[in-house]
Amino acid sequence: MSITTQIVNLPVSFAGDQVKPDIKYGSKNWQKLDLYYPDESFNKPLPLIVFFYGGRWSYGEKAQYKFFAKTFTDLGYAVAIPDYIKYPSARFPAFVEDAALAIAWLHNNAKDIGIDKDKLFVSGHSAGAHIGALVATDARYMQQAGGDRLWIKAFAGLAGPYSFTPEEPDLIDMFGPAEKYAQMQVPTFIDGEQPPMLLLHGGKDDTVGIFNIEKVEAAAHQKGGVVEKKIYPDIGHISIIATFTWIYRDKAGIAQDIDSFFKR
Repeated sequence: MSITTQIVNLPVSFAGDQVKPDIKYGSKNWQKLDLYYPDESFNKPLPLIVFFYGGRWSYGEKAQYKFFAKTFTDLGYAVAIPDYIKYPSARFPAFVEDAALAIAWLHNNAKDIGIDKDKLFVSGHSAGAHIGALVATDARYMQQAGGDRLWIKAFAGLAGPYSFTPEEPDLIDMFGPAEKYAQMQVPTFIDGEQPPMLLLHGGKDDTVGIFNIEKVEAAAHQKGGVVEKKIYPDIGHISIIATFTWIYRDKAGIAQDIDSFFKR
């Protein structure tokens, strides 16, 4: 864990009964998730947010995102943060397959873990938003995991590279050859039946272009379905996820926007 993530997670604490770490959602050693609960007893199943972190499909770990879990447990959600396989240990679509497997496990075990399977939401940042969006739109991933993409009631993505074409060597190796690129682009799978999507982006994001959202939105206008977008003028690629930390909490109201969308 980097010094930066140690700092943002420093004031974040969960009591023993509020977190269940390293739950296995599959047979591979990396297929584990952490599950967080609100700081209060509850007598009915909780809505669940499954969050996929970013990191260029190449790095990151679930323990770095306790601050995200804290934001939404404070709003009454349970939050699951899965790890997934990364490049160069694997290439596309292995990390998306892991994501679908984690979602299916959570849905299938909802009763045992206190979750309302009819209020299962997915979110993600950057590469994690790309992964979550593909699970929500390309029906094959959830089918392969023994489920249905409509188990996902809504998706909220932060700065997701949904529609790009790989140009850098590692990304070409990760997603190539070129004839496969359509399979990693979310607009390919917008068919009007996908779960409702909220696409959030920073106006100062110089890492992931706004065209990624615009192409998804254009596909939805043509094929149907709910795709909403919101641009935050003074937010960049990293600061959009940093708004969930104690340092910048509530700076842009992004958590409230996600909460409102899910509740609708």
